[in-house]
Amino acid sequence: MAKEDTKNNSKKAIIFDAGALISLSMNGLLDELQRLKGIFKGDFLITEQVKYEIIDKPLKIKCFELEALKVQQLFEEGILKTAESYGINNSLIKSKTEEIMDMANNLFMSSRDRVSMVHLGEASCLALSKILSDKNIENVIVVDERTTRMLVEKPENLKDLLERKLHTNIVLVKKDFQYFKEFKIIRSAELMYVAWKKDLIDVKKGEVLDALLYALKYKGCSISDEEINEIKRIN
Repeated sequence: MAKEDTKNNSKKAIIFDAGALISLSMNGLLDELQRLKGIFKGDFLITEQVKYEIIDKPLKIKCFELEALKVQQLFEEGILKTAESYGINNSLIKSKTEEIMDMANNLFMSSRDRVSMVHLGEASCLALSKILSDKNIENVIVVDERTTRMLVEKPENLKDLLERKLHTNIVLVKKDFQYFKEFKIIRSAELMYVAWKKDLIDVKKGEVLDALLYALKYKGCSISDEEINEIKRIN
């Protein structure tokens, strides 16, 4: 048992939600993602649910087919792997996903119905993260969607956000936020900041970091101007 724990502790994983991969693909940053994988001492993982969203389903839709083919190539080359490569059965992920969705989507109520906080793909990423953490495997989830990140990072601000987003009064039904605090989340913006820091971005001249972060902002990554400036100030 001790040997297994030692082995697990040496593993690391980055789990990708579909939205983050779409943001990177739409900005032509999949080559940079591949280079980043080359220096990362761990695996880039997706769930079967995310694979369906990012590859299987869009391959059948003409306007999304090219982007799906690009991501599929990363999958076929082993840059992206499914959770089964870690010996995790998809039925376990499905079960944990349903548990998380039931918990997250019953936290708030509008005047009409309960508020859906997380969708299937995002919930499956949280489920995989939980399973990996239980196995002592260090991991982080790349999620660009604001609501899921706030559920983990700043749940106390969710009520106001939902009221602005849905234009209706929101009532907090349960306060089961503690469960979600254990997850570690980054955005495609932070991931590409690391790629830029490691000199893995193709473009070398000009305000590359600024251009990179704003490109992601306008094509899927939920990040504010203030947060972009904060990232730029790190250097």
